[in-house]
Amino acid sequence: MLIFNTLTRKKEPFGAKEGGKLFIYVCGLTPYDHAHVGHARTYVAFDTIKRCLMQKGADVFHIQNVTDVEDKIFNRSRETKIPPQDLAERFQGEAIELFDLLNVLRANVYPKVSEHIPDIIGMIQKIQKNGLAYETETGVYFSVKKFRSYGKLSGQKMDEIKKGSRIGADETKEHPEDFALWKKGDDVLTFNSPWGIGRPGWHIECSAMAMRYTGGKPLDIHGGARDLIFPHHENEIAQAEGSTGEKFSRFWMHTGFLTVNGEKMSKSLGNFITLKDLLSRHSPNSVRLFFLRSHYRSPVDYSEDSIRSAEESVKRIFNLWEMLDEALVEEKPSAPDKPFRNGSDAEISGFYACMDDDFDTPGAIAHLFNLASLSFSQLEKDKPDFGQLGKVREKLEQMLWILGLKKEEIEMPEMTEKLVTLLIDLREKARKEKNYGMSDEIRKRLSELGVVLEDGGKGVKWRLEKR
Repeated sequence: MLIFNTLTRKKEPFGAKEGGKLFIYVCGLTPYDHAHVGHARTYVAFDTIKRCLMQKGADVFHIQNVTDVEDKIFNRSRETKIPPQDLAERFQGEAIELFDLLNVLRANVYPKVSEHIPDIIGMIQKIQKNGLAYETETGVYFSVKKFRSYGKLSGQKMDEIKKGSRIGADETKEHPEDFALWKKGDDVLTFNSPWGIGRPGWHIECSAMAMRYTGGKPLDIHGGARDLIFPHHENEIAQAEGSTGEKFSRFWMHTGFLTVNGEKMSKSLGNFITLKDLLSRHSPNSVRLFFLRSHYRSPVDYSEDSIRSAEESVKRIFNLWEMLDEALVEEKPSAPDKPFRNGSDAEISGFYACMDDDFDTPGAIAHLFNLASLSFSQLEKDKPDFGQLGKVREKLEQMLWILGLKKEEIEMPEMTEKLVTLLIDLREKARKEKNYGMSDEIRKRLSELGVVLEDGGKGVKWRLEKR
């Protein structure tokens, strides 16, 4: 398997170690507001990456932090008069439920900053002991110039970093580019420390919590959105490696930017889309497929038309699932079809080859739908190759699990099912009597109720569609 490593700017071989156990850290929410479509893009991408690794047999330990000590939460707390931890609990809880709907597997742990202050203080003390931090009357700061490899993740040079920095209101820093490890003073939420009352800086939180759950071992993958590369992830590396002298993470992975109809998502532009609103209009499967049609490192432009297109594709693939289940319900004589076997095997292999090439989901999805086309054609034959179709059914379920596309079971009461069957029989009678007006009206009314009819050479089939 090859994964693009942001740190080296190239694809590198990736393998599990220590009996297959992998530590993955994905930067989580700062839950001061509702989760939005940009969050969904990142977490669907890393969920698919995680699923692919799990399918290969890796024991994945997934860490995703909750930043409940941060300026945005404090500002919202002042506005609403709601304690910051209560705000964080509310919005984090809502987000997790929405990600559940998106079929995003939950992390093993969701560590909160407020519950890991001792870990954070301990890391700052190690950095200070190693001569990479200094204390002033306003806080404790990381000395960027003393960490010689600073900028290795983002590729920025020290003169560029300095030019883009400013001392601002804090004149106590030795250099403009130095960043806070601990901020002294009173605030909405503060903690005791060796340097007095205060709170941690934003960057130190992730470094300390990641290492707390790996037991000090390097992460295998550290992920997040592209806009976190600098300064957040750059500073995470400086802190972690400045405290231990060891590599912080083997691989760094970042998702591309998301726009809405070609523009940056913003409340001021009126194109801000919350995840709750998104899922009220579109199915979780269509949202996931929409995101996965783009490579995780590529930019994604959100549009309603693109989501609707993804919904139609989702219907097609789950229609195949149902047709395979129906065709394979009984053991039947199989007529081996060599071209179908070779073609379908090639598409299955192509799917996994794409996933092994830096999680190329657009390529994998193309193979999936090629496989669907071959299978639909095979099912139409008088003597299908049931042996190979059984293999396709098994692999289809596995591939859809990796992509996180979930079959939605819609239950129908027995009496309602009998009424639908009766209406279909009446429609068939109307068609035979060439009463096409009545036939079309029945089909239309059933469609309004979510019953989709499919006329074929082997009779009428119907299925329920979620509304």
